[in-house]
Amino acid sequence: MSEQEGGNGSPKSSSLTPYEEALEALSSLIIRRTRADGTNFGDQFDVLFEYLKMLDLEEQISNMKIIHVAGTKGKGSTCTFTESILRNCGFRTGLFTSPHLIDIRERFRLNGIEICQEKFLAYFWWCYDRLKEKTDDNIPMPNYFRFLALLAFKIFAAEQVDVAIMEVGLGGKYDATNVVQAPIVCGITSLGYDHMEILGNTLGEIAGEKAGIFKDRIPAFTVPQPEEAMHVLEEKASQLKVPLQVVAPLDAKLLNGLTLGLEGEHQYLNAGLAIALCSTWLKRTGHLGDIYLERTETLSEQFIKGLTSASLQGRAQIVADTHFKSEQSNKLVFFLDGAHSPESMEVCARWFSLAIKDNSPDQTLFHRQLDNPKSSHDVVKMQHGEKGVQRKSTPILLFNCLTVRDPQLLLPRLVETCADHGVYFKKALFVPSLSVYNKVGSQASTTSTDSEVDLSWQITLQRVWENLMQGNKGKITDIVSEELKDDVEMSASNCEHSAVFSSLPVAIKWLRDRSQQNQSVRFQVT
Repeated sequence: MSEQEGGNGSPKSSSLTPYEEALEALSSLIIRRTRADGTNFGDQFDVLFEYLKMLDLEEQISNMKIIHVAGTKGKGSTCTFTESILRNCGFRTGLFTSPHLIDIRERFRLNGIEICQEKFLAYFWWCYDRLKEKTDDNIPMPNYFRFLALLAFKIFAAEQVDVAIMEVGLGGKYDATNVVQAPIVCGITSLGYDHMEILGNTLGEIAGEKAGIFKDRIPAFTVPQPEEAMHVLEEKASQLKVPLQVVAPLDAKLLNGLTLGLEGEHQYLNAGLAIALCSTWLKRTGHLGDIYLERTETLSEQFIKGLTSASLQGRAQIVADTHFKSEQSNKLVFFLDGAHSPESMEVCARWFSLAIKDNSPDQTLFHRQLDNPKSSHDVVKMQHGEKGVQRKSTPILLFNCLTVRDPQLLLPRLVETCADHGVYFKKALFVPSLSVYNKVGSQASTTSTDSEVDLSWQITLQRVWENLMQGNKGKITDIVSEELKDDVEMSASNCEHSAVFSSLPVAIKWLRDRSQQNQSVRFQVT
């Protein structure tokens, strides 16, 4: 941290806005190490309680009515359902999730809306300046995620929320959110293999880390898990006398003909967990009389509204490209999802395959009443043209993943699942991330010229894809579309089935050009 960075939100230079200055300060807290090595007190979990003392948050957190959620898959969705339900029950909600897609403020939601810049800056500098003043070489500034978790607690305490829903960032036992000593209820979503370099190489080890959020005699819920993982969860629960219950997926019939606000079959599992968490929160906080609950036979109006109006960017989200005029908005449609494990890639592939099929049961999603302004369906009305003109479907993959992920595990699962549903990608496009590792916000955008961008990882992904296509000809591949064969001069590396682009904007421009030049084609990009 340079001495110039600093307090009270005063800009370091006239070129930065107050918000950009805060993001610069936040960026200074990013570290590259992924596992504590035990030699620095700042890496140890107990130091978090020192930070709470510095920020006078100990008592305030103990008074919060918190729902704490860990897991490998579905944490964000479960927390989103939970928040939406309780908000529709009339409670003032605070929701802390990660990661964000565009703006850091997405992580902090008050009553379902991301915190405004004015409040974010006030709370940010209050925490940052106080910690900067009180930390030293022995107790250094908290790292990036720890600071964000502390900031979330400060925001929710100051805003006097009725309920704070806290999503674990990584693991559970040593996660920054786990300073919570007495939550109202805990939840564990589906477990799988992820962050193995930190959490362990077996499902048992991973489950042990997740179960670290269990607290003495505090009720907890989970979904059906692999036997190895469930055994560990039950063992940890028994040690702490935690009443652990396994909840079943939500029965769609209980929604009275409506559909969940978040798309995908797997969301019924997350919704079932959210219902259990909310029901228990209402009971343990003395609000059961306010809401009529009888989960096995019916759902209250508030629960149904919460489940059907929930929205979460980047999870099975459908976005028509607004670059085109409204009558052409369905020519280029993006199907967005943040899947990053083999299991979630399979789920994503099933959703995408069903969503793009003209005659699939999910066709109704393109005609849904537009009564939810946050719904991804606002931007997609039909798979066909507005005037009923049939267009040729051209599925395209637009992909990137972190170098800690294994594309040899991710890409085959995606391709094979799509092929099982009769969907074949005509082209795969690989792009680098928009932001660099050690920056947050608008200043994090790639500023290098195309020739300076390191595309070695994207070339690796492309090689995996081409090998996958070549090794499965006639099984999971289809004829390369004529409209995609030529004119790839914008790409940094072009192969028969794929191309690498220097940035996401360049790839999107290429897609828009192809769409304009092929009026009879509907490009469906996931």
